Amino acid sequence: MLGRIFTVGGYTLLSRLTGFARDIMLAAILGAGPVADAFFVALRLPNHFRAIFAEGAFNAAFVPAYAHVHGERGETTARLFADRIFTLLFASQVVLLVVAWLFMPQAMSILAPGFSDDPAQRALAIELTRITFPYLLLITLVTLYGGMLNVMHRFASAAAAPIFLNLAMMATLALAAFFPSAGHAAAWGVLISGFLQYFLLAGDVARHGGLPKFTGLRLDDDVRAFFGALGPATLGSMGTQVALFADTIIATFLPAGALSALYYADRLNQLPIGVIGIAIGTVLLPDMSRRLTSSDHAGAMAIQRRAFEFTLLFSIPFVAAFLTVSGVIMRAMFARGAFTRADAAAAAATLAAYAIGLIPFVLIRSAVATFYARKDTATPVKAALTGVAVNVVLKIALVGSLAQIGLALATAIGAWVNLLLVTAFAVRAGYLDFDAAFRRSLGKFVVAGIVLAAALWATARAAPVLLGGISTLRDEITLGLLIVVGAAVYGLAIWLLFGARWVRGLVR
Repeated sequence: MLGRIFTVGGYTLLSRLTGFARDIMLAAILGAGPVADAFFVALRLPNHFRAIFAEGAFNAAFVPAYAHVHGERGETTARLFADRIFTLLFASQVVLLVVAWLFMPQAMSILAPGFSDDPAQRALAIELTRITFPYLLLITLVTLYGGMLNVMHRFASAAAAPIFLNLAMMATLALAAFFPSAGHAAAWGVLISGFLQYFLLAGDVARHGGLPKFTGLRLDDDVRAFFGALGPATLGSMGTQVALFADTIIATFLPAGALSALYYADRLNQLPIGVIGIAIGTVLLPDMSRRLTSSDHAGAMAIQRRAFEFTLLFSIPFVAAFLTVSGVIMRAMFARGAFTRADAAAAAATLAAYAIGLIPFVLIRSAVATFYARKDTATPVKAALTGVAVNVVLKIALVGSLAQIGLALATAIGAWVNLLLVTAFAVRAGYLDFDAAFRRSLGKFVVAGIVLAAALWATARAAPVLLGGISTLRDEITLGLLIVVGAAVYGLAIWLLFGARWVRGLVR
């Protein structure tokens, strides 16, 4: 499992690094003004639907079902199942695309009502969203192909596909002078990347089993079971996206730049979520599905606990850094060009609020895997919707005094509610058992995180004295110093607290 995690995590890390390069260009060219806010709305709308219907609900329902059919009845039956799902998926996405194009002004009134006070910004947001929305159709097919490849234990191309989003946007931003605005350039980059990602995944599937094809629709037992799982999974994914929709809607009423602060803070927050949480969850789900199909319940429970330990080991440094030195990180990454130091300070405070919920953000994919692998997509919905309810109520309560920081803080608290309920349901059902060894590990991780946070805080305070004579790239050098000190302190803390035997056992 570790090799597959590193494959997915490695490509995801490369995707995040190229994403940071893209965001640096976005910050320098778009800044944090009205055009930037309009583009981020145009980017969020297809991404919300993608998270609901594609990467979220679809993966949760399709991967266990496809693994079950493939493992019990062979490749021919599994391919027929994939053909039927492909046909239904393509037809539904075409209908959604047509409806979205026709009713985009009405959708914008719901998604960004604050833009109504600025007709030019509203018109720009509608135009850019019409450009980006077909990306949803393409990325949904990419998700289908990726799920098929994951069951075959081929993770590389699906993990590498998002790199094309970053490269395409960087290319179009570099040619922004040839577009009506930089927002148009970025929007066309999103659409072009959809085609690039599709051809990458389609080529990989074609080489290893053949592409799904259009076929007659038949609601056999496998298809009905898939839709039986898809419905609750959609509600669960929709719950999370409702909270994000609420962020977008409320932020449009805040001063210009609030949406941009949320975007850049979320981009950094997504680094550990993607590289660690999603990578481990992606590998864990088909592995648990296979073990449970062969009635290896103890093995499934053991690899889930191991996945939790991997997740905590790699995510705690991000929590410590985002809470203690978020200002240095934001200035070093984005404070140049049209993105000012004041913009960086707003985004840094938002990032610190997001960091409070980073642990549940990265753990939730592994936590729900025990239900999805058993084709139970209904139970996680209860936890997700409860978390969303808490989230939305807190957004309304906190936005007045904390602006976009209150939105991020509400999201973090809602994530904790979601994770705690999911784990409680799993323990109650007998799907998860936190043994004494795991509980001891949890305490040691907390100590390691506190030690690291103290070291980063002290280093950041000492940096102005150590770098007193340096004025050029001062924040960038400070960030490099923090990375070196943090890696050394955290590595030593893990070694002393857990010992070499535990580290070797974790790798095995």
